[in-house]
Amino acid sequence: MGHGHPHHHDHDHAADADVPPALDLSVPDSELSPADVSRRGFLRRAGLLGAGAAAAATVLGGTPAFAHDHGDDDHDHDHGRGHDGDSTGGFKWLAGDHHIHTQYSSDAQYRVIDQARHAHAYGLDWIVITDHGSVAHAKIGVEKVNPDIVATREQIKDLLVYQGMEWNIPAAEHATVFVHPGRNEVAVLKEFENAFDGSVKNAGGSSPANEALAIAGIKFLGEQVRRRRVDGALFLANHPARRGIDSPHEIRAWRDADPTVAVGMEGAPGHQAAGLPRATPGRNRGYYDNSPSADSFAGYPAESYRTWGGYDWMTATVGGLWDSLLAEGKAWWISANSDSHVNYLDTSQRGPDSNFDLNGKSNDPVYGPLLTEAGDYWPGQYSRTHVGASSFSYKAVMDGLRAGRVWVDHGGLIKGLDVRARVAGDRRGNSGTALGGVLRVKRGTNVEVTIDIDLADTPNWSQFVPVLARVDLIAGKVTGAVSDKDTFTAPNTRVVKSFEVNKRTGRISFTYSFGRINEPFYLRVRGTDGKRSQPGLMGAGVDPVGPALDVAGAADPWQDLWFYANPIWVLPS
Repeated sequence: MGHGHPHHHDHDHAADADVPPALDLSVPDSELSPADVSRRGFLRRAGLLGAGAAAAATVLGGTPAFAHDHGDDDHDHDHGRGHDGDSTGGFKWLAGDHHIHTQYSSDAQYRVIDQARHAHAYGLDWIVITDHGSVAHAKIGVEKVNPDIVATREQIKDLLVYQGMEWNIPAAEHATVFVHPGRNEVAVLKEFENAFDGSVKNAGGSSPANEALAIAGIKFLGEQVRRRRVDGALFLANHPARRGIDSPHEIRAWRDADPTVAVGMEGAPGHQAAGLPRATPGRNRGYYDNSPSADSFAGYPAESYRTWGGYDWMTATVGGLWDSLLAEGKAWWISANSDSHVNYLDTSQRGPDSNFDLNGKSNDPVYGPLLTEAGDYWPGQYSRTHVGASSFSYKAVMDGLRAGRVWVDHGGLIKGLDVRARVAGDRRGNSGTALGGVLRVKRGTNVEVTIDIDLADTPNWSQFVPVLARVDLIAGKVTGAVSDKDTFTAPNTRVVKSFEVNKRTGRISFTYSFGRINEPFYLRVRGTDGKRSQPGLMGAGVDPVGPALDVAGAADPWQDLWFYANPIWVLPS
């Protein structure tokens, strides 16, 4: 039975228990017993051992080892400006946003420096500029935006500013693609966009050829890293359930094409102000107000086209699509972002006499009427993606994203989070396995999870201090690779424990014991202010008080706050 308990952190890293032979890759297959050979084969097929494990990261003693660990370059160093982020759990937790538009998108209006200054003021440590892939962007914009990004890096030195783009995935939705800063950042993005963007290549429709083009694009990015043209490249699918055209088999194929590049999806979309009550007919949170089309995956339920507590259906449904990937052992992480185009209650408008098709950008914005109908918030104003990084640097943030050391929140619901899977009773500081990691133990080991949360103590940007009401622990069996790549359920996953929060300040800590472990499983954590809930789509026995379906035109995002954390796997052998 889980129970709350206080405990203190120090900085002694606990030594791991002896690693079972099947999990020790320094032991060749030829030296294993038949039983261990069988066990290792299962783990490899599940994606939990070897190059694919945890997005090419496995965990020994809580320390990740990355498949692509390229050294720092001139752009990549700890700036030494006292910008430490939140140091919970031995990491610098750096808040960011990987989905932001500027005047170089045909449907947006702000300068790079406008978005960066607001992001910095709203407490972000890193951002990615992701203007829409298009013929104009590929021809002009991808090059023209770069000097603005470089100048912004110099002007706001304690904000990491990446150049990326919003990729029109062939046969599917959109995705953030971005690269590590360096001399080839423009060249690689330009080559990628011209060769693989669904809009540029007229490859938006659902077809095997277009799906193959998407796979080729992801592999291209990985090859640029291996050739050392860039020191890192990442892909995260944006608003994946919005139109129903990101089928389960496509998501699996993206991830499998290169797990060091294709690492996850928006767990919560941007456009969170879209559902606010207004005088005009209401929209849905996230602009999730679509219906199935000819290109949509026919198996998705009607509810998948709406958000749940502001989160995408793929993430919000316990035992749903995200869990089906995790139950396979596939590392697939979530994020939360602004998708900022035009921001609610701003006082500006697109620059007059703009000709985007000719110039690849709109003219600089000017003062304008109050934007009461806009659906977006500034970066960091509402949504945040927190990355556990080893330092304040471009490489460390990308490494943290790749490793899945990520939790997300809305409205500043909590201040800090540290989740650890541990051998039961181990209380030695930052021991245990953190978010995104794999705890490897011998069969029969007693395993527990500890959840430490620093409660919000500062008003958010809607001028109130959020109050956390409940924390849910979710767990599911690792069952291995699915035979049907369009599977989107995980029947063995459910909420195993809910913790009521009875404090409003300081730190709260919970522990849950899984007992003696004989089979692989994963766990993940979410929390809520408790203001809106309903049983999950898989039934009250799976998720008794999950997020509620958002109502068009009546979804105040500040009155429905959640946080979600990425998973941890536990592998006995």
